[in-house]
Amino acid sequence: MFQVRIHGRGGQGVVTGAEMLSIAAFLEGRHAQAFPSFGSERTGAPVVAFCRLDDREIRLREPIMQPDALIIQDPTLLHQVDVLSGLKRPDGYILINTNKSFAQLGLADFVKDMRADRLLALPATELSLKHVGRPVPNVPLLGGFAAASGLISLASVVAAIKDKFSGKVADGNIAAATEAYNLVKDATNAKEASHA
Repeated sequence: MFQVRIHGRGGQGVVTGAEMLSIAAFLEGRHAQAFPSFGSERTGAPVVAFCRLDDREIRLREPIMQPDALIIQDPTLLHQVDVLSGLKRPDGYILINTNKSFAQLGLADFVKDMRADRLLALPATELSLKHVGRPVPNVPLLGGFAAASGLISLASVVAAIKDKFSGKVADGNIAAATEAYNLVKDATNAKEASHA
């Protein structure tokens, strides 16, 4: 079972991102489960959503305490909430919506024993503004996660977007997810080449 925890703020599409990830996995024939963890949060308050992917039926229902991957939609949460807690190391994935390096974010010590090809910064808000016209980083991060993990294909991400959105919103999100996917693929290939 592969477990993903998504951290963000109300209004950033955290819950929708988890749902689309589960739809993409389901479209590939996997079992998937997505659910949020929040009370009466308002826009801007911290929100967490969870997604599990497996080839067998998923019977667990509790929150994910030891994720295989973290998707952090708002880097300001790094200093407000313990978003990194429980991450499986050294093979876990961290995907952060930012232009900054992990060192610039103050995470150099935390990630020093982790695989560099699984530590990714992606300007998801910029991509969303460029393609959708709104600062909602969830879909670009989903495209980036597909590229980084290889667990879901870009085609399944596109299908999940079409399941959730239509018209210009769907087209913009597909463009944002595709650009994010390609950026992460290029970054991952560059990291692999530098270690060869």
